[in-house]
Amino acid sequence: MAQTTRSAAANSPEGQSAPAPPPKGFRSAELGWPELHRIPHPPRRLPLLGDILGANVRTPLQDSMKMAHQLGPIFRRKAFGKEFVFVWGADLAADMADESRFAKHVGLGVANLRPVAGDGLFTAYNHEPNWQLAHDILAPGFSREAMSGYHPLMLDVARQLTARWDEREAAGRAVDVPGDMTKLTLETIARTGFGHDFGSFERSAPHPFVSAMVGTLSFAQRRNVVPPLLTPLVLRGADRRNDADMAYLNRTVDAVIAARRAEGGAGSGSGSGSGSGSGGSGDLLDRMLEVAHPETGERLTPENIRRQVITFLVAGHETTSGALSFALHYLSRSPDVLARARAEVDEVWGAAEEPAYEQVAKLRYLRRVLDESLRLWPTAPGFAREARVDTTLGGAHPMRRGAWALVLATMLHRDPAAWGEHPEEFDPDRFAPSAVRARPAHVFKPFGTGARACIGRQFALHEATLVLGLLLRRYDLHADPGYRLRIAERLTLMPDGLTLRLTRRARAA
Repeated sequence: MAQTTRSAAANSPEGQSAPAPPPKGFRSAELGWPELHRIPHPPRRLPLLGDILGANVRTPLQDSMKMAHQLGPIFRRKAFGKEFVFVWGADLAADMADESRFAKHVGLGVANLRPVAGDGLFTAYNHEPNWQLAHDILAPGFSREAMSGYHPLMLDVARQLTARWDEREAAGRAVDVPGDMTKLTLETIARTGFGHDFGSFERSAPHPFVSAMVGTLSFAQRRNVVPPLLTPLVLRGADRRNDADMAYLNRTVDAVIAARRAEGGAGSGSGSGSGSGSGGSGDLLDRMLEVAHPETGERLTPENIRRQVITFLVAGHETTSGALSFALHYLSRSPDVLARARAEVDEVWGAAEEPAYEQVAKLRYLRRVLDESLRLWPTAPGFAREARVDTTLGGAHPMRRGAWALVLATMLHRDPAAWGEHPEEFDPDRFAPSAVRARPAHVFKPFGTGARACIGRQFALHEATLVLGLLLRRYDLHADPGYRLRIAERLTLMPDGLTLRLTRRARAA
């Protein structure tokens, strides 16, 4: 009970006691936006069916991006009786970043993941106490000290990737970029966080955990676009597969936790040692199992530990693999950018075959490359925000408490008001310090915003910068001249069908 009170107060304006939570379940826009008629929607809206003309169930995000270009910085879409408000204008998004008036909204596909992730960090409702409890317990696991402890394990996984790519290069064969980045990031979070080896690089096909994860994400996406009355019919077979996927995820995680308990608890994980953080723990799993909240003495329940592990394994690798894949795509198509980034790696790392932890953060231009890739295609492409109190968005649109909107990060990151006349162009110098200082706040949000922003942001950025540096130091990248970037949507974004050919650099031979 003490944790519930503390968490509620921490997430209410000025520390006041929070009011009762908004009702659960989907809340259509007309319930929370008194002047909804003032928000534009696509033409040719059909009775009962809504704005479905020209829509593609496989590309709902890209459809929304097209509508955003046509309708402006705030618009709405309706399908089968459900109405959604989308926001992407820089001023409006900045307004929604105000934590005293807005908070995370768990809706759309995120809520569809709750059967497997429950009240994990990503899918918990704001009024559920376990997200704050888990955040407070796990935050030291992403401290600088902890990150330096993860660095050797990240290098070890990267060696497996380069060994695989060396084989492909020697055979004159292209590499499957998204597939290999997925293997890399799954192994990285599994080993650093939970002391578990999925053996991804020893498999010709994706690990069943990845297949199950992709299945649950894709199913959550499909539930967004299938009419509720048709769901039992249209998704009958998919529903059974999703149940099997969730059961596999649960069994896998239960086995990982059981193995750790059998090893004897804290300090026994392969991520232990210098990555301990506070409390004498080793990796993230040790913290979950052994560490109590410093103020209340509460611990995570076994059920919540399972949910947190699933959350980290899924979210901790899916988005980072996409970010790496997009960055490699843009690097392979931008010779001047690639040469500049490679020159920085060679200069900063010097003669060392592999970098020390501190050297990764010195790759400032390469980090700009990564940020610019995340600007164009943030792998978590949007985030929902709900009003804590009755308020007015942008001084023009009244919202009742509990009303929500989806912030389209892909469009926020392309708003000419913040990014200039050619926001579709790839230009890492947008993230030069002077350019960052000149931009308004709250216009770059690849990790969400506010109290519920991604806890693993620094982990992901260190991992991605390290891997990009290692790959540029070792290989020349050759794009397929016939490839045009295609986006696969499954709640997260990933390049579809991206392959690269490699040539070993002479200095790395």
